[in-house]
Order: sequence, then C-alpha cells, then structure tokens
Amino acid sequence: MARTVNCVYLNKEAEGLGFQLYPGDLGKRIFDNVSKEAWALWQSKQTMLINEKKLNMMNVEDRKFLEEQMVNFLFEGKDVEIEGYVPQKDDE
Repeated sequence: MARTVNCVYLNKEAEGLGFQLYPGDLGKRIFDNVSKEAWALWQSKQTMLINEKKLNMMNVEDRKFLEEQMVNFLFEGKDVEIEGYVPQKDDE
C-alpha cells in the first residue's frame, strides 16, 4: 500500500515519496509534506534552473540558491522564474 501525505504543494492527499530524498530537517519536511507528483514537478523545474542558469552543484552558493528555489516552489507556492523561458501553449 502506498504511503499518502497531505501535500502542501498540491493542497490535497496524494501518494508520498518512498523515502527521504533530501538530507536533514528540510528533507524530513519534504518527506512528510510533499507528494511524488509535486516532487516530480520540482525536479523538472530544478533541471531547467540548473541548465538555464548554468548552476554548478559543486559550488556552495549555487546549491544554496537551488535550495531556496526549492523551498519557495514546494512550500511557499512561488513559481520558478527562468529568464527567457516561455511555457508552451496547449494548442501548439
């Protein structure tokens, strides 16, 4: 049976993550409050951020920036802003 959480991002009950994917207290918060679906949405945004902003995950400042964006996206309802990115319309 799948584990469910009250997902703060989707604002509904949804299937939870299988295990804690992020370290520390923030990782516990994500595990307890973020669904698989919301995490997948974050991962696609994260990939775009890393690529478009040319973030280096070996750089502490880049990792801090990415973590801030993750918290904003998952817990504060703020969308990730990527300069020059225009979402594709459904009718295209």
